[in-house]
Amino acid sequence: MEKKNFYTEAAYFAGLFLLAIGTAFLERVDWGMSMVVAPSYLVYLKVSEVWRFYTFGMSEYVLQAALLCVLFVVIRRIKAVFFFSFVSAFLFGNILDGCIALVGLIPRDGAWSTLAARAGFFIAGAYLCSLGVSLLFRSYFPPEVYELFVKEVARKFGRPIDKVKMVYDIVSCLVGVALSFIFFGFGVFVGVKWGTIVLAAVNGPLIGFISRGLDARFSFKDALPWRARFSG
Repeated sequence: MEKKNFYTEAAYFAGLFLLAIGTAFLERVDWGMSMVVAPSYLVYLKVSEVWRFYTFGMSEYVLQAALLCVLFVVIRRIKAVFFFSFVSAFLFGNILDGCIALVGLIPRDGAWSTLAARAGFFIAGAYLCSLGVSLLFRSYFPPEVYELFVKEVARKFGRPIDKVKMVYDIVSCLVGVALSFIFFGFGVFVGVKWGTIVLAAVNGPLIGFISRGLDARFSFKDALPWRARFSG
């Protein structure tokens, strides 16, 4: 089967949007956030109690700035191009706030509140997040710091990226649980629920599965001569 062209620049923006709308679906269902964003979601819930202007999207790029500093320590070097990942985080945070507002327009009663509807939102959210990450990995633009961290750690230690992603997700899930207990009381699960555990287990393999499917169907090519600017 002849592969279709997919421009890497389009993959970047599509990845950000799909990741944002998938996260918004998971937030709507309230069965547990993606383990990757669970820590920032919990910080958002706590801080917004005092500062009403503080949004989920803002919490995303604030915590990703902190994670970028951790990455510099882990790989023991600083690359100027990595700072563009904060730009990706900033874009994602604003897109996320827009997607949450958009999903918020869906009625919370009637057919939209049934178990089947919520399960549909959850499954769609999980798939779209994994698809978004897979597309971001196929662009030369620096991804969000979450994905950059996984990509660079996998490169440094020579490990499969989907395996590193799984470990990272599980660690993020445990951090989310700890923050839930610290912020809202021991034994109280806010933002981190059974759905978070499910996502921690399946997200890595799902990204690997989607990635193989994308590579089998598409040939990812650059539309613009900018790759060298973001390499190194």
